[in-house]
Amino acid sequence: MKIINGNLTAEGLNFAIVVGRFNSLITEKLLEGAIDCIERHGGNIDNITVVRVPGSFEIPLIAKKLAKTKKYDAIICLGAVIRGSTPHFDFVANETTKGIAQVSLETEVPISYGILTTDTIEQAIERAGTKMGNKGFDAALTAIEMVNVLKEIE
Repeated sequence: MKIINGNLTAEGLNFAIVVGRFNSLITEKLLEGAIDCIERHGGNIDNITVVRVPGSFEIPLIAKKLAKTKKYDAIICLGAVIRGSTPHFDFVANETTKGIAQVSLETEVPISYGILTTDTIEQAIERAGTKMGNKGFDAALTAIEMVNVLKEIE
């Protein structure tokens, strides 16, 4: 039996991070977590490109453009969609999720999902570095592992 596992080393890897500015109190903490993860796993900060976009809805387009350049081993998508009193939350969350998945499948570049979709600002804060960890860190860790899994398969 052969089992393929991706290791968790970011040494020599190039990353793009697409981060939404909307809810920047949250997204900046996610960004800090992602960069911290890459550095802690042997990555070089000079191999990270950060692209800021207005909000989560705009992330898939930029992720696709970045993936098509073939400059990046993985793309990390970070945003925060917090439920309000209208159905806007559902539309943005659903379309952002579908778009990110589609980009990954079309380009075959690992695209990690670090979009928070929460009911309250408190839940978002908990997931951006307090008691629920930092989901930006988790998204970067997923990206690192996926790059290495793909290398093992190829």
